[in-house]
Amino acid sequence: MRFDEIDWDYDVLDGIDAMNFVEMTPVQEAAIPVILEGRDIIGCAQTGTGKTAAYTLPLLDRLMSSPGDGDSVRAVIMVPTRELAMQIDQQFQGFSYFLPLSTTVVYGGGAGSDWEQQKRGMKMGSDIVIATPGRLLSHMANSGIDLSHVEYFILDEADRMLDMGFYDDIMKVVAAIPSKRQTIMFSATLPPKIRTLAKSILHDPAEVNIAVSKPNEAIDQSAYVCHEHQKSGIIRSIFSQPLNTKAIVFCSKKQMVKELAVVFRRMKINAAPMHSDLEQEKREEVMLDFKNGKIDLLVATDIVARGIDIEDIGLVINYDVPRDPEDYIHRIGRTARAAATGSAITFVNAEDRIRFRRIEEFIGREVPKRALPEGLGEGLEYDTSAMTGRGGSKRRSRSGSGRSRGRGRGRGGSRESAGVKQESAGDAEAQQQAPQSVCEQGAGSSRDGRQRRRRRGGRRHRRGGGTGSAQHTPGAANE
Repeated sequence: MRFDEIDWDYDVLDGIDAMNFVEMTPVQEAAIPVILEGRDIIGCAQTGTGKTAAYTLPLLDRLMSSPGDGDSVRAVIMVPTRELAMQIDQQFQGFSYFLPLSTTVVYGGGAGSDWEQQKRGMKMGSDIVIATPGRLLSHMANSGIDLSHVEYFILDEADRMLDMGFYDDIMKVVAAIPSKRQTIMFSATLPPKIRTLAKSILHDPAEVNIAVSKPNEAIDQSAYVCHEHQKSGIIRSIFSQPLNTKAIVFCSKKQMVKELAVVFRRMKINAAPMHSDLEQEKREEVMLDFKNGKIDLLVATDIVARGIDIEDIGLVINYDVPRDPEDYIHRIGRTARAAATGSAITFVNAEDRIRFRRIEEFIGREVPKRALPEGLGEGLEYDTSAMTGRGGSKRRSRSGSGRSRGRGRGRGGSRESAGVKQESAGDAEAQQQAPQSVCEQGAGSSRDGRQRRRRRGGRRHRRGGGTGSAQHTPGAANE
């Protein structure tokens, strides 16, 4: 389905064209018509499927169809981390370029002046507030902001917010906004706790499920089963030749991130660490440099495993196996975004073998095992029968002849059709997150010969947590 097949507000359609959006992704095709009808919705989709645009565009259209008084907060979008809040705001900047709507981004960790900017933006009646739970509650308690006119309440990355302990914060915000509203919830997974939350805050929601908890088929997954001391040798082998793509190396511990970043720099690789010990200003600087190509390799904790939309990441390496299978999906989901392909390599040591087998069972496939590079000796056995109690062959990664499976890109996977089920939704680091991203969609969507009116003066934009006034030039799409 094409975006121009929907009867959008004229200026919303201008923004869609400026952002080069042509064809909808499955989650957009399933969710957008439902949201435009005004129904509550609970959506579940894997990372990189364009779910932010699935609620951003219909929200803008509905705000334009019934203009407010200009002095009230009309929509609240709650997200788990500041990085995701900023990314969503970037998308609003593009889509609402021609609209007289304003946004305020509300999150902690910035300069002292950010508090006053956020307070002023909300009290002046920002149309859309994009906020982390804790910071929003602080303003509710101390800034006298009025949420009594909120018409739209959106929870993005709901499962992550519950994992981070924000359930009570969410319910306090729910208690402060009108019960008569449209509520939209998106989550990467739908565990029982999410369905319990949905049952308490949504009214007769439609449910959209797209490829729940499965990695993108375009990701070429593989693993090295190795001793811990062999990991450094594998790293040197992988990065002995130029990658010609951006890459992320994930580690579960901040100390390992710091140590590996030093190793890569000694290898003359333009690498930078990313973890929660960094000041917020430094984290933003690193992510911007990585996005703009000034940094080729990011060594990171799970702080960037979700919600970050960076183009051209062709390789993800799990230096260690993540604790949760869903974290594995989010980590490797940083590559092969939109229609691209990419590779994901995981290092599996003795302690991680059972954990990795659980990941394989979770994703419903066995991840191919690579032969170790020459000179590293023999690897470990990957004996699935001993680990799971079921029949399975023993596997050993041996030193090879240098012809081990390369870092080839996976071929494009199938695109699942989108379906909407009309049914009620029944029943780390605190900052270790930042996405999921809008799939970049086809270029060249402007339609010849069609002239549209522009509202003079564009839109009002109030950045609560940023470093200054935002440029309002339509840019690349971010989820």
